[in-house]
Amino acid sequence: MKRKRIRSPRSTLFLSIILVFCILGAIVFSVAKKISAEMSMSAIHNLNASLDLIKNTIESILVKETEFQMLIAQEIASSGDPYEFIRSYESNRTMVKMSIILSGETEGISSTGEIFSEEDLDFSFGKTVNELPLSQSYLNNMGTWAYTMKCPVIDNGKEIATLYVEYIFDSFEDALPDGFYNNSALLYIMDTKSQRLVLNPTGMGERNAGHLNLKNFYRANNILEDSLQAEISESIRTGDNIMFYHDIQNKNSLIYMWAVNDGAVYLIGYVPIEAIQQEGRTVSQNILIVVLIMLAAFLLCCILYYFSRREDDKIRQEREAEREIHNKQLAEALQAAQIASNSKTTFLSNMSHDIRTPMNAILGFTTLLEKDADNSAKVREYTRKITSAGQHLLSLINDVLDVSKIESGKVVLTIGEFTLNNLVSSVDAIFRPMAKEKSQNFYVSVTDIEHEYVEGDETRINQILINLISNAIKYTPENGNIWFRIIGLPQRSNQFEHIRIEVEDDGYGMTPEYLETIFDAFTRAENSTTNKIQGTGLGMAITKSIVELMGGTIDVFSEIDKGTLFRVDLQLRIPGGRSDAAFWIDNSISRILAVDDDAEIRWNIQMLMNDTGVCVDAALSGEDALLMLQDKDTNYDVILLDWNLPAMNGTETADRLRRIIPDSVPILFLYDGDEVPGELHSIQNAGFLAKPFFVSAFKEALLKIQSKPTDQTFMPESDEESCLCGLHFLVAEDNDINAEILSELLEIEKATCEIAENGRFALERFTNAAMNEFDAILMDVQMPVMNGYEATRKIRELKRPDARNIPIIAMTANAFAEDVKEAIDAGMNAHIAKPIDMELLKKTIKQYIHYQPATERSKT
Repeated sequence: MKRKRIRSPRSTLFLSIILVFCILGAIVFSVAKKISAEMSMSAIHNLNASLDLIKNTIESILVKETEFQMLIAQEIASSGDPYEFIRSYESNRTMVKMSIILSGETEGISSTGEIFSEEDLDFSFGKTVNELPLSQSYLNNMGTWAYTMKCPVIDNGKEIATLYVEYIFDSFEDALPDGFYNNSALLYIMDTKSQRLVLNPTGMGERNAGHLNLKNFYRANNILEDSLQAEISESIRTGDNIMFYHDIQNKNSLIYMWAVNDGAVYLIGYVPIEAIQQEGRTVSQNILIVVLIMLAAFLLCCILYYFSRREDDKIRQEREAEREIHNKQLAEALQAAQIASNSKTTFLSNMSHDIRTPMNAILGFTTLLEKDADNSAKVREYTRKITSAGQHLLSLINDVLDVSKIESGKVVLTIGEFTLNNLVSSVDAIFRPMAKEKSQNFYVSVTDIEHEYVEGDETRINQILINLISNAIKYTPENGNIWFRIIGLPQRSNQFEHIRIEVEDDGYGMTPEYLETIFDAFTRAENSTTNKIQGTGLGMAITKSIVELMGGTIDVFSEIDKGTLFRVDLQLRIPGGRSDAAFWIDNSISRILAVDDDAEIRWNIQMLMNDTGVCVDAALSGEDALLMLQDKDTNYDVILLDWNLPAMNGTETADRLRRIIPDSVPILFLYDGDEVPGELHSIQNAGFLAKPFFVSAFKEALLKIQSKPTDQTFMPESDEESCLCGLHFLVAEDNDINAEILSELLEIEKATCEIAENGRFALERFTNAAMNEFDAILMDVQMPVMNGYEATRKIRELKRPDARNIPIIAMTANAFAEDVKEAIDAGMNAHIAKPIDMELLKKTIKQYIHYQPATERSKT
């Protein structure tokens, strides 16, 4: 008895799946093949349309040329002197030459000046454009393929001359496309009669048009069949279009020859079939990928269904697996949210630590100050440390506010004119004492700068330098070296000075990993040494943002234990119309002698003085200078002398120079910031000039010598000169505590003030004040009733004589560049940010008040 074999459900399921796969595969293959064929046909139709478009474009250009030539013929007819009209013609990109032959003559003239004859042109082809005869193409005297059309010149119904205009095929270039099929197609323009290839548009193949003819095209592309060449020749003869397939360079290609202007010229070329079919293959591949993904998904579903039905006991495990996947997704979502808020978390973490550190110092020393109030020495020490902690806290707040404004796009550059001398001097004054406190060497150099006066945001450039140099001092150990350089680079435009700022140190350096994130906010180098240095980690982010806002670039190079180099490139506009030639003429200075053993310094002096009209001679030692001065025919108006010359030093050289040159010739000693020049009692008419050399500083030093008695000593400003003794101020301040603090600070400086609670009270008090009663007005900005800006405008509008001249200084917590600009626009003279720095206040007041109290000035 035979047993009947029963097929299992599992086998039936697998057979069904395989059958579905086969059916879907056949459908996909059929659809892909059909789409590829249809897209190939569509591509060929598109190629036909493109060739027709090029043909129509060329024909339109030819028609426009004839219309323009006819207009010129009409102008010649009405000019009265055809030859003079031709001579005055100037060639352009399209019409390179214009010629004319008067009726009855065989020769004429061309716009280029030579004799012209039609014998050099071939009009036998019989082709015309808009009824004007078209010549066979030829190489003109510039080596460019050209053609000529002739047009009769009619005057009162009578032909008086024939106008010939030469056109070049290169003029078609701008009107033609940049290429077909991603530049894989080849296109030439062929002159039909000579069968020369006269133009190869840009992006169409690699061969040079004009160096091949049709036979060369056949040989280069292996089109050698006689029957095919005969068919092509017949089509060209009859002016028909032809398109056929052929293998070119082992690629099946579609060759086309398209007639233009009834076959006067032809468009010939080819496109590989694979380029035509590329779009179809791409679509087919995408369809195949989608179907395979769907099949894979279908197969996966079938497998899951099969196992779910076969093994009911695994349902619970599968649900657990799904739950784990869901939990994993939730965890990933939570992680993404944490990453998204990482900047905020980092900010709070950094600010919590960095703000609490100075705040702890302020509160702690305030407690100690109350305890030791009777100990004056401790009180002074505590107040000094509270001031230091407060300054640090203020710098943290400024960094955070700067980053906030930069990220919100609210930072505005305040462009103004400034000198590189002031920039370098202020930086040197700030950081040289800081470097000395750590026994560091601070070197400053300026090289290859052509223009000292530039336009830019001086405040923001200062901020860049402060961030870079302060970091260099922080992260360089004692006895280390720091270099600050300003280097002039080759100018990209004569309107801009291209400068490079370099800040280099030989300090701790940075790891390659940290260099990748150094310009990110809230990042700091982490090691046992740098962790002791406080900061928000915002300085480099702010610096990079400011540099990029100015259109510059910043780069950093560093190596552990070898140091770091920051490099900033900026373009600063050169102000126009600046000339100080009158200064040198008025002071009778036409020739100076610069004595310095550093060739770079001598070169900089000569470069910066180049535009002043003053001749600069250079000597590298005191001995050389003496030899030059012994020449009786050479007289110098000023001597620039290095203070620390080798062999014979500056003082000794100056003594010997005075025996040769008159006492009326000033001697200015050049000194480095680290040097401390001595007294000059024995040297007449002498002074000092700090390196690096700048023209503005040079002029100030000369004026200082002229205004001083013969006793010159390098001495700092006295305390008496820098105090505010006897000055009387009007203060507009609505905050009682701030008003009290300012009053006490001014009293310490032996000055007096009156407090006005808002802008309106300040306006009324000044309006009712006696003439010159107040030396200056210190104006808060944000006040009730009337703010500082409005009060300033009202004061400036008053009719009294001192209303427009009295210095008005903004003192406000609004400390951004746009706040400074708004204060200046309102009529204020200067801007000082709170909390008030008395040294800065005194320096600012000194710029506008020459320390003559109002009570004394009112008497004069």
